[in-house]
Amino acid sequence: MSEGNHDVFHLGINREDIQGAEIALIPGDPGRVPKIAATLDDAKKLNFTREYQSYLGYSNGTPVLVMSTGIGGPSAAIAVEELALLGVKRFLRIGTTGAIQPNIEPGDVIITTAAVRMDGASRHIAPIEFPAAANFHMVRRLVAAAERLGLPYHLGVTASSDTFYQGQGRQDSFRKGFVHRELLNKIEELQNLNVLSFEMEAGTVLTQTAAYGLAGACISGVLVNRTRAEFPDADVIGDVVKNTIRVAVESLKMG
Repeated sequence: MSEGNHDVFHLGINREDIQGAEIALIPGDPGRVPKIAATLDDAKKLNFTREYQSYLGYSNGTPVLVMSTGIGGPSAAIAVEELALLGVKRFLRIGTTGAIQPNIEPGDVIITTAAVRMDGASRHIAPIEFPAAANFHMVRRLVAAAERLGLPYHLGVTASSDTFYQGQGRQDSFRKGFVHRELLNKIEELQNLNVLSFEMEAGTVLTQTAAYGLAGACISGVLVNRTRAEFPDADVIGDVVKNTIRVAVESLKMG
């Protein structure tokens, strides 16, 4: 990491650090950053401050930034904002998700085409009528990568909730599944609308990138199918994360 003043407020990195990188791989979990970076060439750690751990690596000679965003839209919005200020133009969220359609299996990957904006952060960026839409070219590359690797994938709309428990109608919360009336039966409504899964950041990231004229996409590994269980099987978590990273990194080679 370069010494001296940084170009942005929170991330602790500057333009010199990222070596002209125009694409960022952005998982939520800081612990996944080294795992993603290890799949790139000549990866090195830049910084770790707050929830933002950052590495720089290369894919076919092209610099690629890997940085965590933390949990939820507010911290993800800061990450996208400040990376855009540093010159990043393409943002690929690599996450995990809970499926709500019965045909989706744990271990599959979901490639988001658009997100239901159940978050609050994206409303500070654009009115709720503005779609949280993924970039077509990035989606196309993710699909091609999943097919090249022979991994099962699903393509469609996901839902982004600011809360993990109440907003997602979970039954394992402190209040045993109680949610207030505005969210009551929300899962059933989303299922009937063919929404594939819940996660927490895509709505913000995709709204922000689309509104700014940048490119954004999201790929998520399915940890659990919530029509059957609330908690993932510990035996599948490692493979889910590994396969999701494989598809994301493979997509970088598609142009």
